[in-house]
Amino acid sequence: MEKVTNDLFVSVDYKGTLENGDVFDTSSGRAPLEVKMGAGQLIKGFEDALMGMELREKKTFTLDPTEAYGPRNEDHVHVFNRTEIPPEMNPKVGEMIGLSSPDGQQIPAMIAHVDEKQVKVDMNHPLAGKSLTFQIEVVGISSTPTQASPGASGCGCDCGSEHDCGSKPEGECSSDCCQS
Repeated sequence: MEKVTNDLFVSVDYKGTLENGDVFDTSSGRAPLEVKMGAGQLIKGFEDALMGMELREKKTFTLDPTEAYGPRNEDHVHVFNRTEIPPEMNPKVGEMIGLSSPDGQQIPAMIAHVDEKQVKVDMNHPLAGKSLTFQIEVVGISSTPTQASPGASGCGCDCGSEHDCGSKPEGECSSDCCQS
């Protein structure tokens, strides 16, 4: 029986949950996630868990933050004076925005606090510092892509949630689990 190895296209049904049982992402109700193994489309721990699995094999595993999105880094939380915020912008707590780095690159950030004097933004990945549990099933293994665009349904274990985190692979991806 064929096993998952680098350079193969693997389709996976999955459900990702947090320690409290909340589902942060799932392929339920849409096409399975298809990725090219070894191409960096998945968080390392997810790809490591897939490696060597067989078609129709199921697995449940938990990744600690170092295997997923890393620890939270308080250096990635910044406070801006309201005078630095464009007057037409009306920031709201929980809103995702894009900040520009000095080299012009877009950096996703979440509004963490707003008052009349300041706006606090958090540039940590929304899942940074969290342990993630995945239930997965390998539903396809192929030497060529089977979907119109490999990973088109997401960036790797990260489709369909409310966060737009502009992640890897190149491009934007509407998801919580985007690689950053």
